Amino acid sequence: MPNRMPTEGLEKKLGLFDVYAIATGATLSSGFFLLPGIAAVGAGPALPLSYLIAALFLLPGLMCAAELATAMPRSGGIYFFLDRSMGPLWGTMSGFGTWFSLILKTAFALLGVGAYLGIFFPDAPMTPIIAAFAIVFGIINLVGTKKSGAAQIFLVIGLLLLLLWFSGTGVLQVKAEFFRGFLSKGTSSIISTSGLVVVSYMGLTKIASVAEEVKNPVRNLPLGMFLAFGTALVTYLIGTSIMVGVVSAETLAGDLTPVATVAEALVGHWGAILMTVAAILAFSSVANAGILSSSRYPLAMSRDKLLPAIFSKLGKRTKTPHFSKYVTVALILLLVTVFNPVKIAKLASSFQLLMFAMSCSAVIVMRESRITSYDPGFHSPFYPWMQLLGIGAPLWLITKNGGLSIAFTGGLMLLGVIWYWYYAHERVDRRGAIFHVFERLGTGADYRLEHELRGHFDAVVAHSSVIDLTTDVSFEEVVEQAAQLLAERIPMPAENIQAQFLEGTLLGATLVTSGVAVPHFYAAEIDQPELVLVRSEKRILIEQPGQSSGYAFGARDSLGEQSVHAIFFLVSLDSDPGQHLRILAEIATRVDEDDFMRDWVAASDEKELKEVLLRGEYFHRLALKTGTKTEHLIGRSLQEARLPRGILIAVIRRDGKNIVPQGDTVMMEGDYLTIIGDLDELRQLRKRYEED
Repeated sequence: MPNRMPTEGLEKKLGLFDVYAIATGATLSSGFFLLPGIAAVGAGPALPLSYLIAALFLLPGLMCAAELATAMPRSGGIYFFLDRSMGPLWGTMSGFGTWFSLILKTAFALLGVGAYLGIFFPDAPMTPIIAAFAIVFGIINLVGTKKSGAAQIFLVIGLLLLLLWFSGTGVLQVKAEFFRGFLSKGTSSIISTSGLVVVSYMGLTKIASVAEEVKNPVRNLPLGMFLAFGTALVTYLIGTSIMVGVVSAETLAGDLTPVATVAEALVGHWGAILMTVAAILAFSSVANAGILSSSRYPLAMSRDKLLPAIFSKLGKRTKTPHFSKYVTVALILLLVTVFNPVKIAKLASSFQLLMFAMSCSAVIVMRESRITSYDPGFHSPFYPWMQLLGIGAPLWLITKNGGLSIAFTGGLMLLGVIWYWYYAHERVDRRGAIFHVFERLGTGADYRLEHELRGHFDAVVAHSSVIDLTTDVSFEEVVEQAAQLLAERIPMPAENIQAQFLEGTLLGATLVTSGVAVPHFYAAEIDQPELVLVRSEKRILIEQPGQSSGYAFGARDSLGEQSVHAIFFLVSLDSDPGQHLRILAEIATRVDEDDFMRDWVAASDEKELKEVLLRGEYFHRLALKTGTKTEHLIGRSLQEARLPRGILIAVIRRDGKNIVPQGDTVMMEGDYLTIIGDLDELRQLRKRYEED
């Protein structure tokens, strides 16, 4: 059976500061409040250097994760990237492993809360308190991503303010003599210690798992990740330097609450209290971000039939994966109340290192596949040398973690393999981009992946408006009609829309080629691209500046005029120019084909016009009429329709108007459903509703 496309999407509610807060909050916890004391044993006064080396080791993986997230901003993070690049077997292994690793890390963070509270309340029962923290953050996540992001912002702001106080107070009391013998532990021990503290940066990529919920992901994802990386690096370098410089590496070594120890040395007992509050904020932010991000892995796997469908069900009001969160929080509660996840959480770091290496592998595969729809908004630099370094360095660090860590990583991968072959293998029929690489060596590719990456273009065309002209009209009159239609969809007056198109044409920005014109502009007020298709039986003359403008192509009827039979009016988000260019490229690719104009002129109705652009095998229109096989759909919402799960109802045509449907939209007599999907699912749909 084929893989299914999601029938409902997560709402985009996370802005740049939300991205930054989630990535930062997921990073500044054990790496600052717990590990420095342990790492000081191996690094000595060179503790800050170990943190710097660890950051350099993971920087290539971070850049590759940013590239993949902007190319494929979907829930599931590294799972989704590896599934689409290496195939569903690798996707299953990475999905299970990363999900369980994040659950362990979240449980470990909650235990950190207990460790710091235990300084002042040694006799208090910590297990119920830790469980209560897990339940609270689970509830916050259940009420919606935006509220979870708001809670994360509050936690991170409070944490950063306290860390700023710690740094400002501590830097004035650093003693230079504590840094004598800086490399006394030896370079080998210092580098090995970097393998221990590398986990301090791993939270940076958690945000990739909620990429589908990020507004303007092309800008906000990489910018938020790199701002968080810079914050973490500066905090670790300054913070560990203060720790060593205030109490010495010897005093720090083995201390499990090093920040409280240093704060007490700086200002006394109340300083320890203050930094205990900071530690609780830090570990709480990790727990909140961990529940938010880890619950997206089963959601993404369920969408692809690697887990049961219940994991992909979204709450009606919050549009978040409730069942995935229930299971995630339940597993966390089990760990913190029954097991001791401390040692297991440390072992899970090796799996996370492997995932950093595989992110770099995925970038190489996606680029070498030469899939035209792979068009990330951010490109990791120095290809392929940085990516090769990003593969080798984490794998080398895994060997430094010992045989038990390697065995644990292998066990998580084996779990994924077993689940794939016994549950998912018969349910999926999908191959990764690596088969496009193999195609160049003689093995067939899976072109459904390319269709999935270009699926946004299909959705834009599917819910576009159509103007079909049979009489002579001027270009200005066509622009006026298109502007009136677009004004019904975007918060701009028709006069302003009309002026934008005409001004662009006057300046030479309207693309004209082979009888087709594409007037286009950016707008800040819209949520998604909008398109109007125009087919004219009579030719429409467009006046443009001379060809020296660099924008006009094709033969001219007279100086400054070109005739067209097809016009595509496009308005895109000014915050995502990459998406705008991809839509233009898709249009240009199609209209440049030899059969386009013949098919365009011959199309009998709106459905066939759109099929010319969509390549009809990926597109179907279903009419709801009493007395036909579609009768049972009338009066039902899309959620109740039980249509094949691998298709997406992009738009409903009702009473001459297009409606972009939601899950609770009720279908009515006379509706026309515009449906997109992959080949096998659409064939199944056509067979189910074919005419008697």
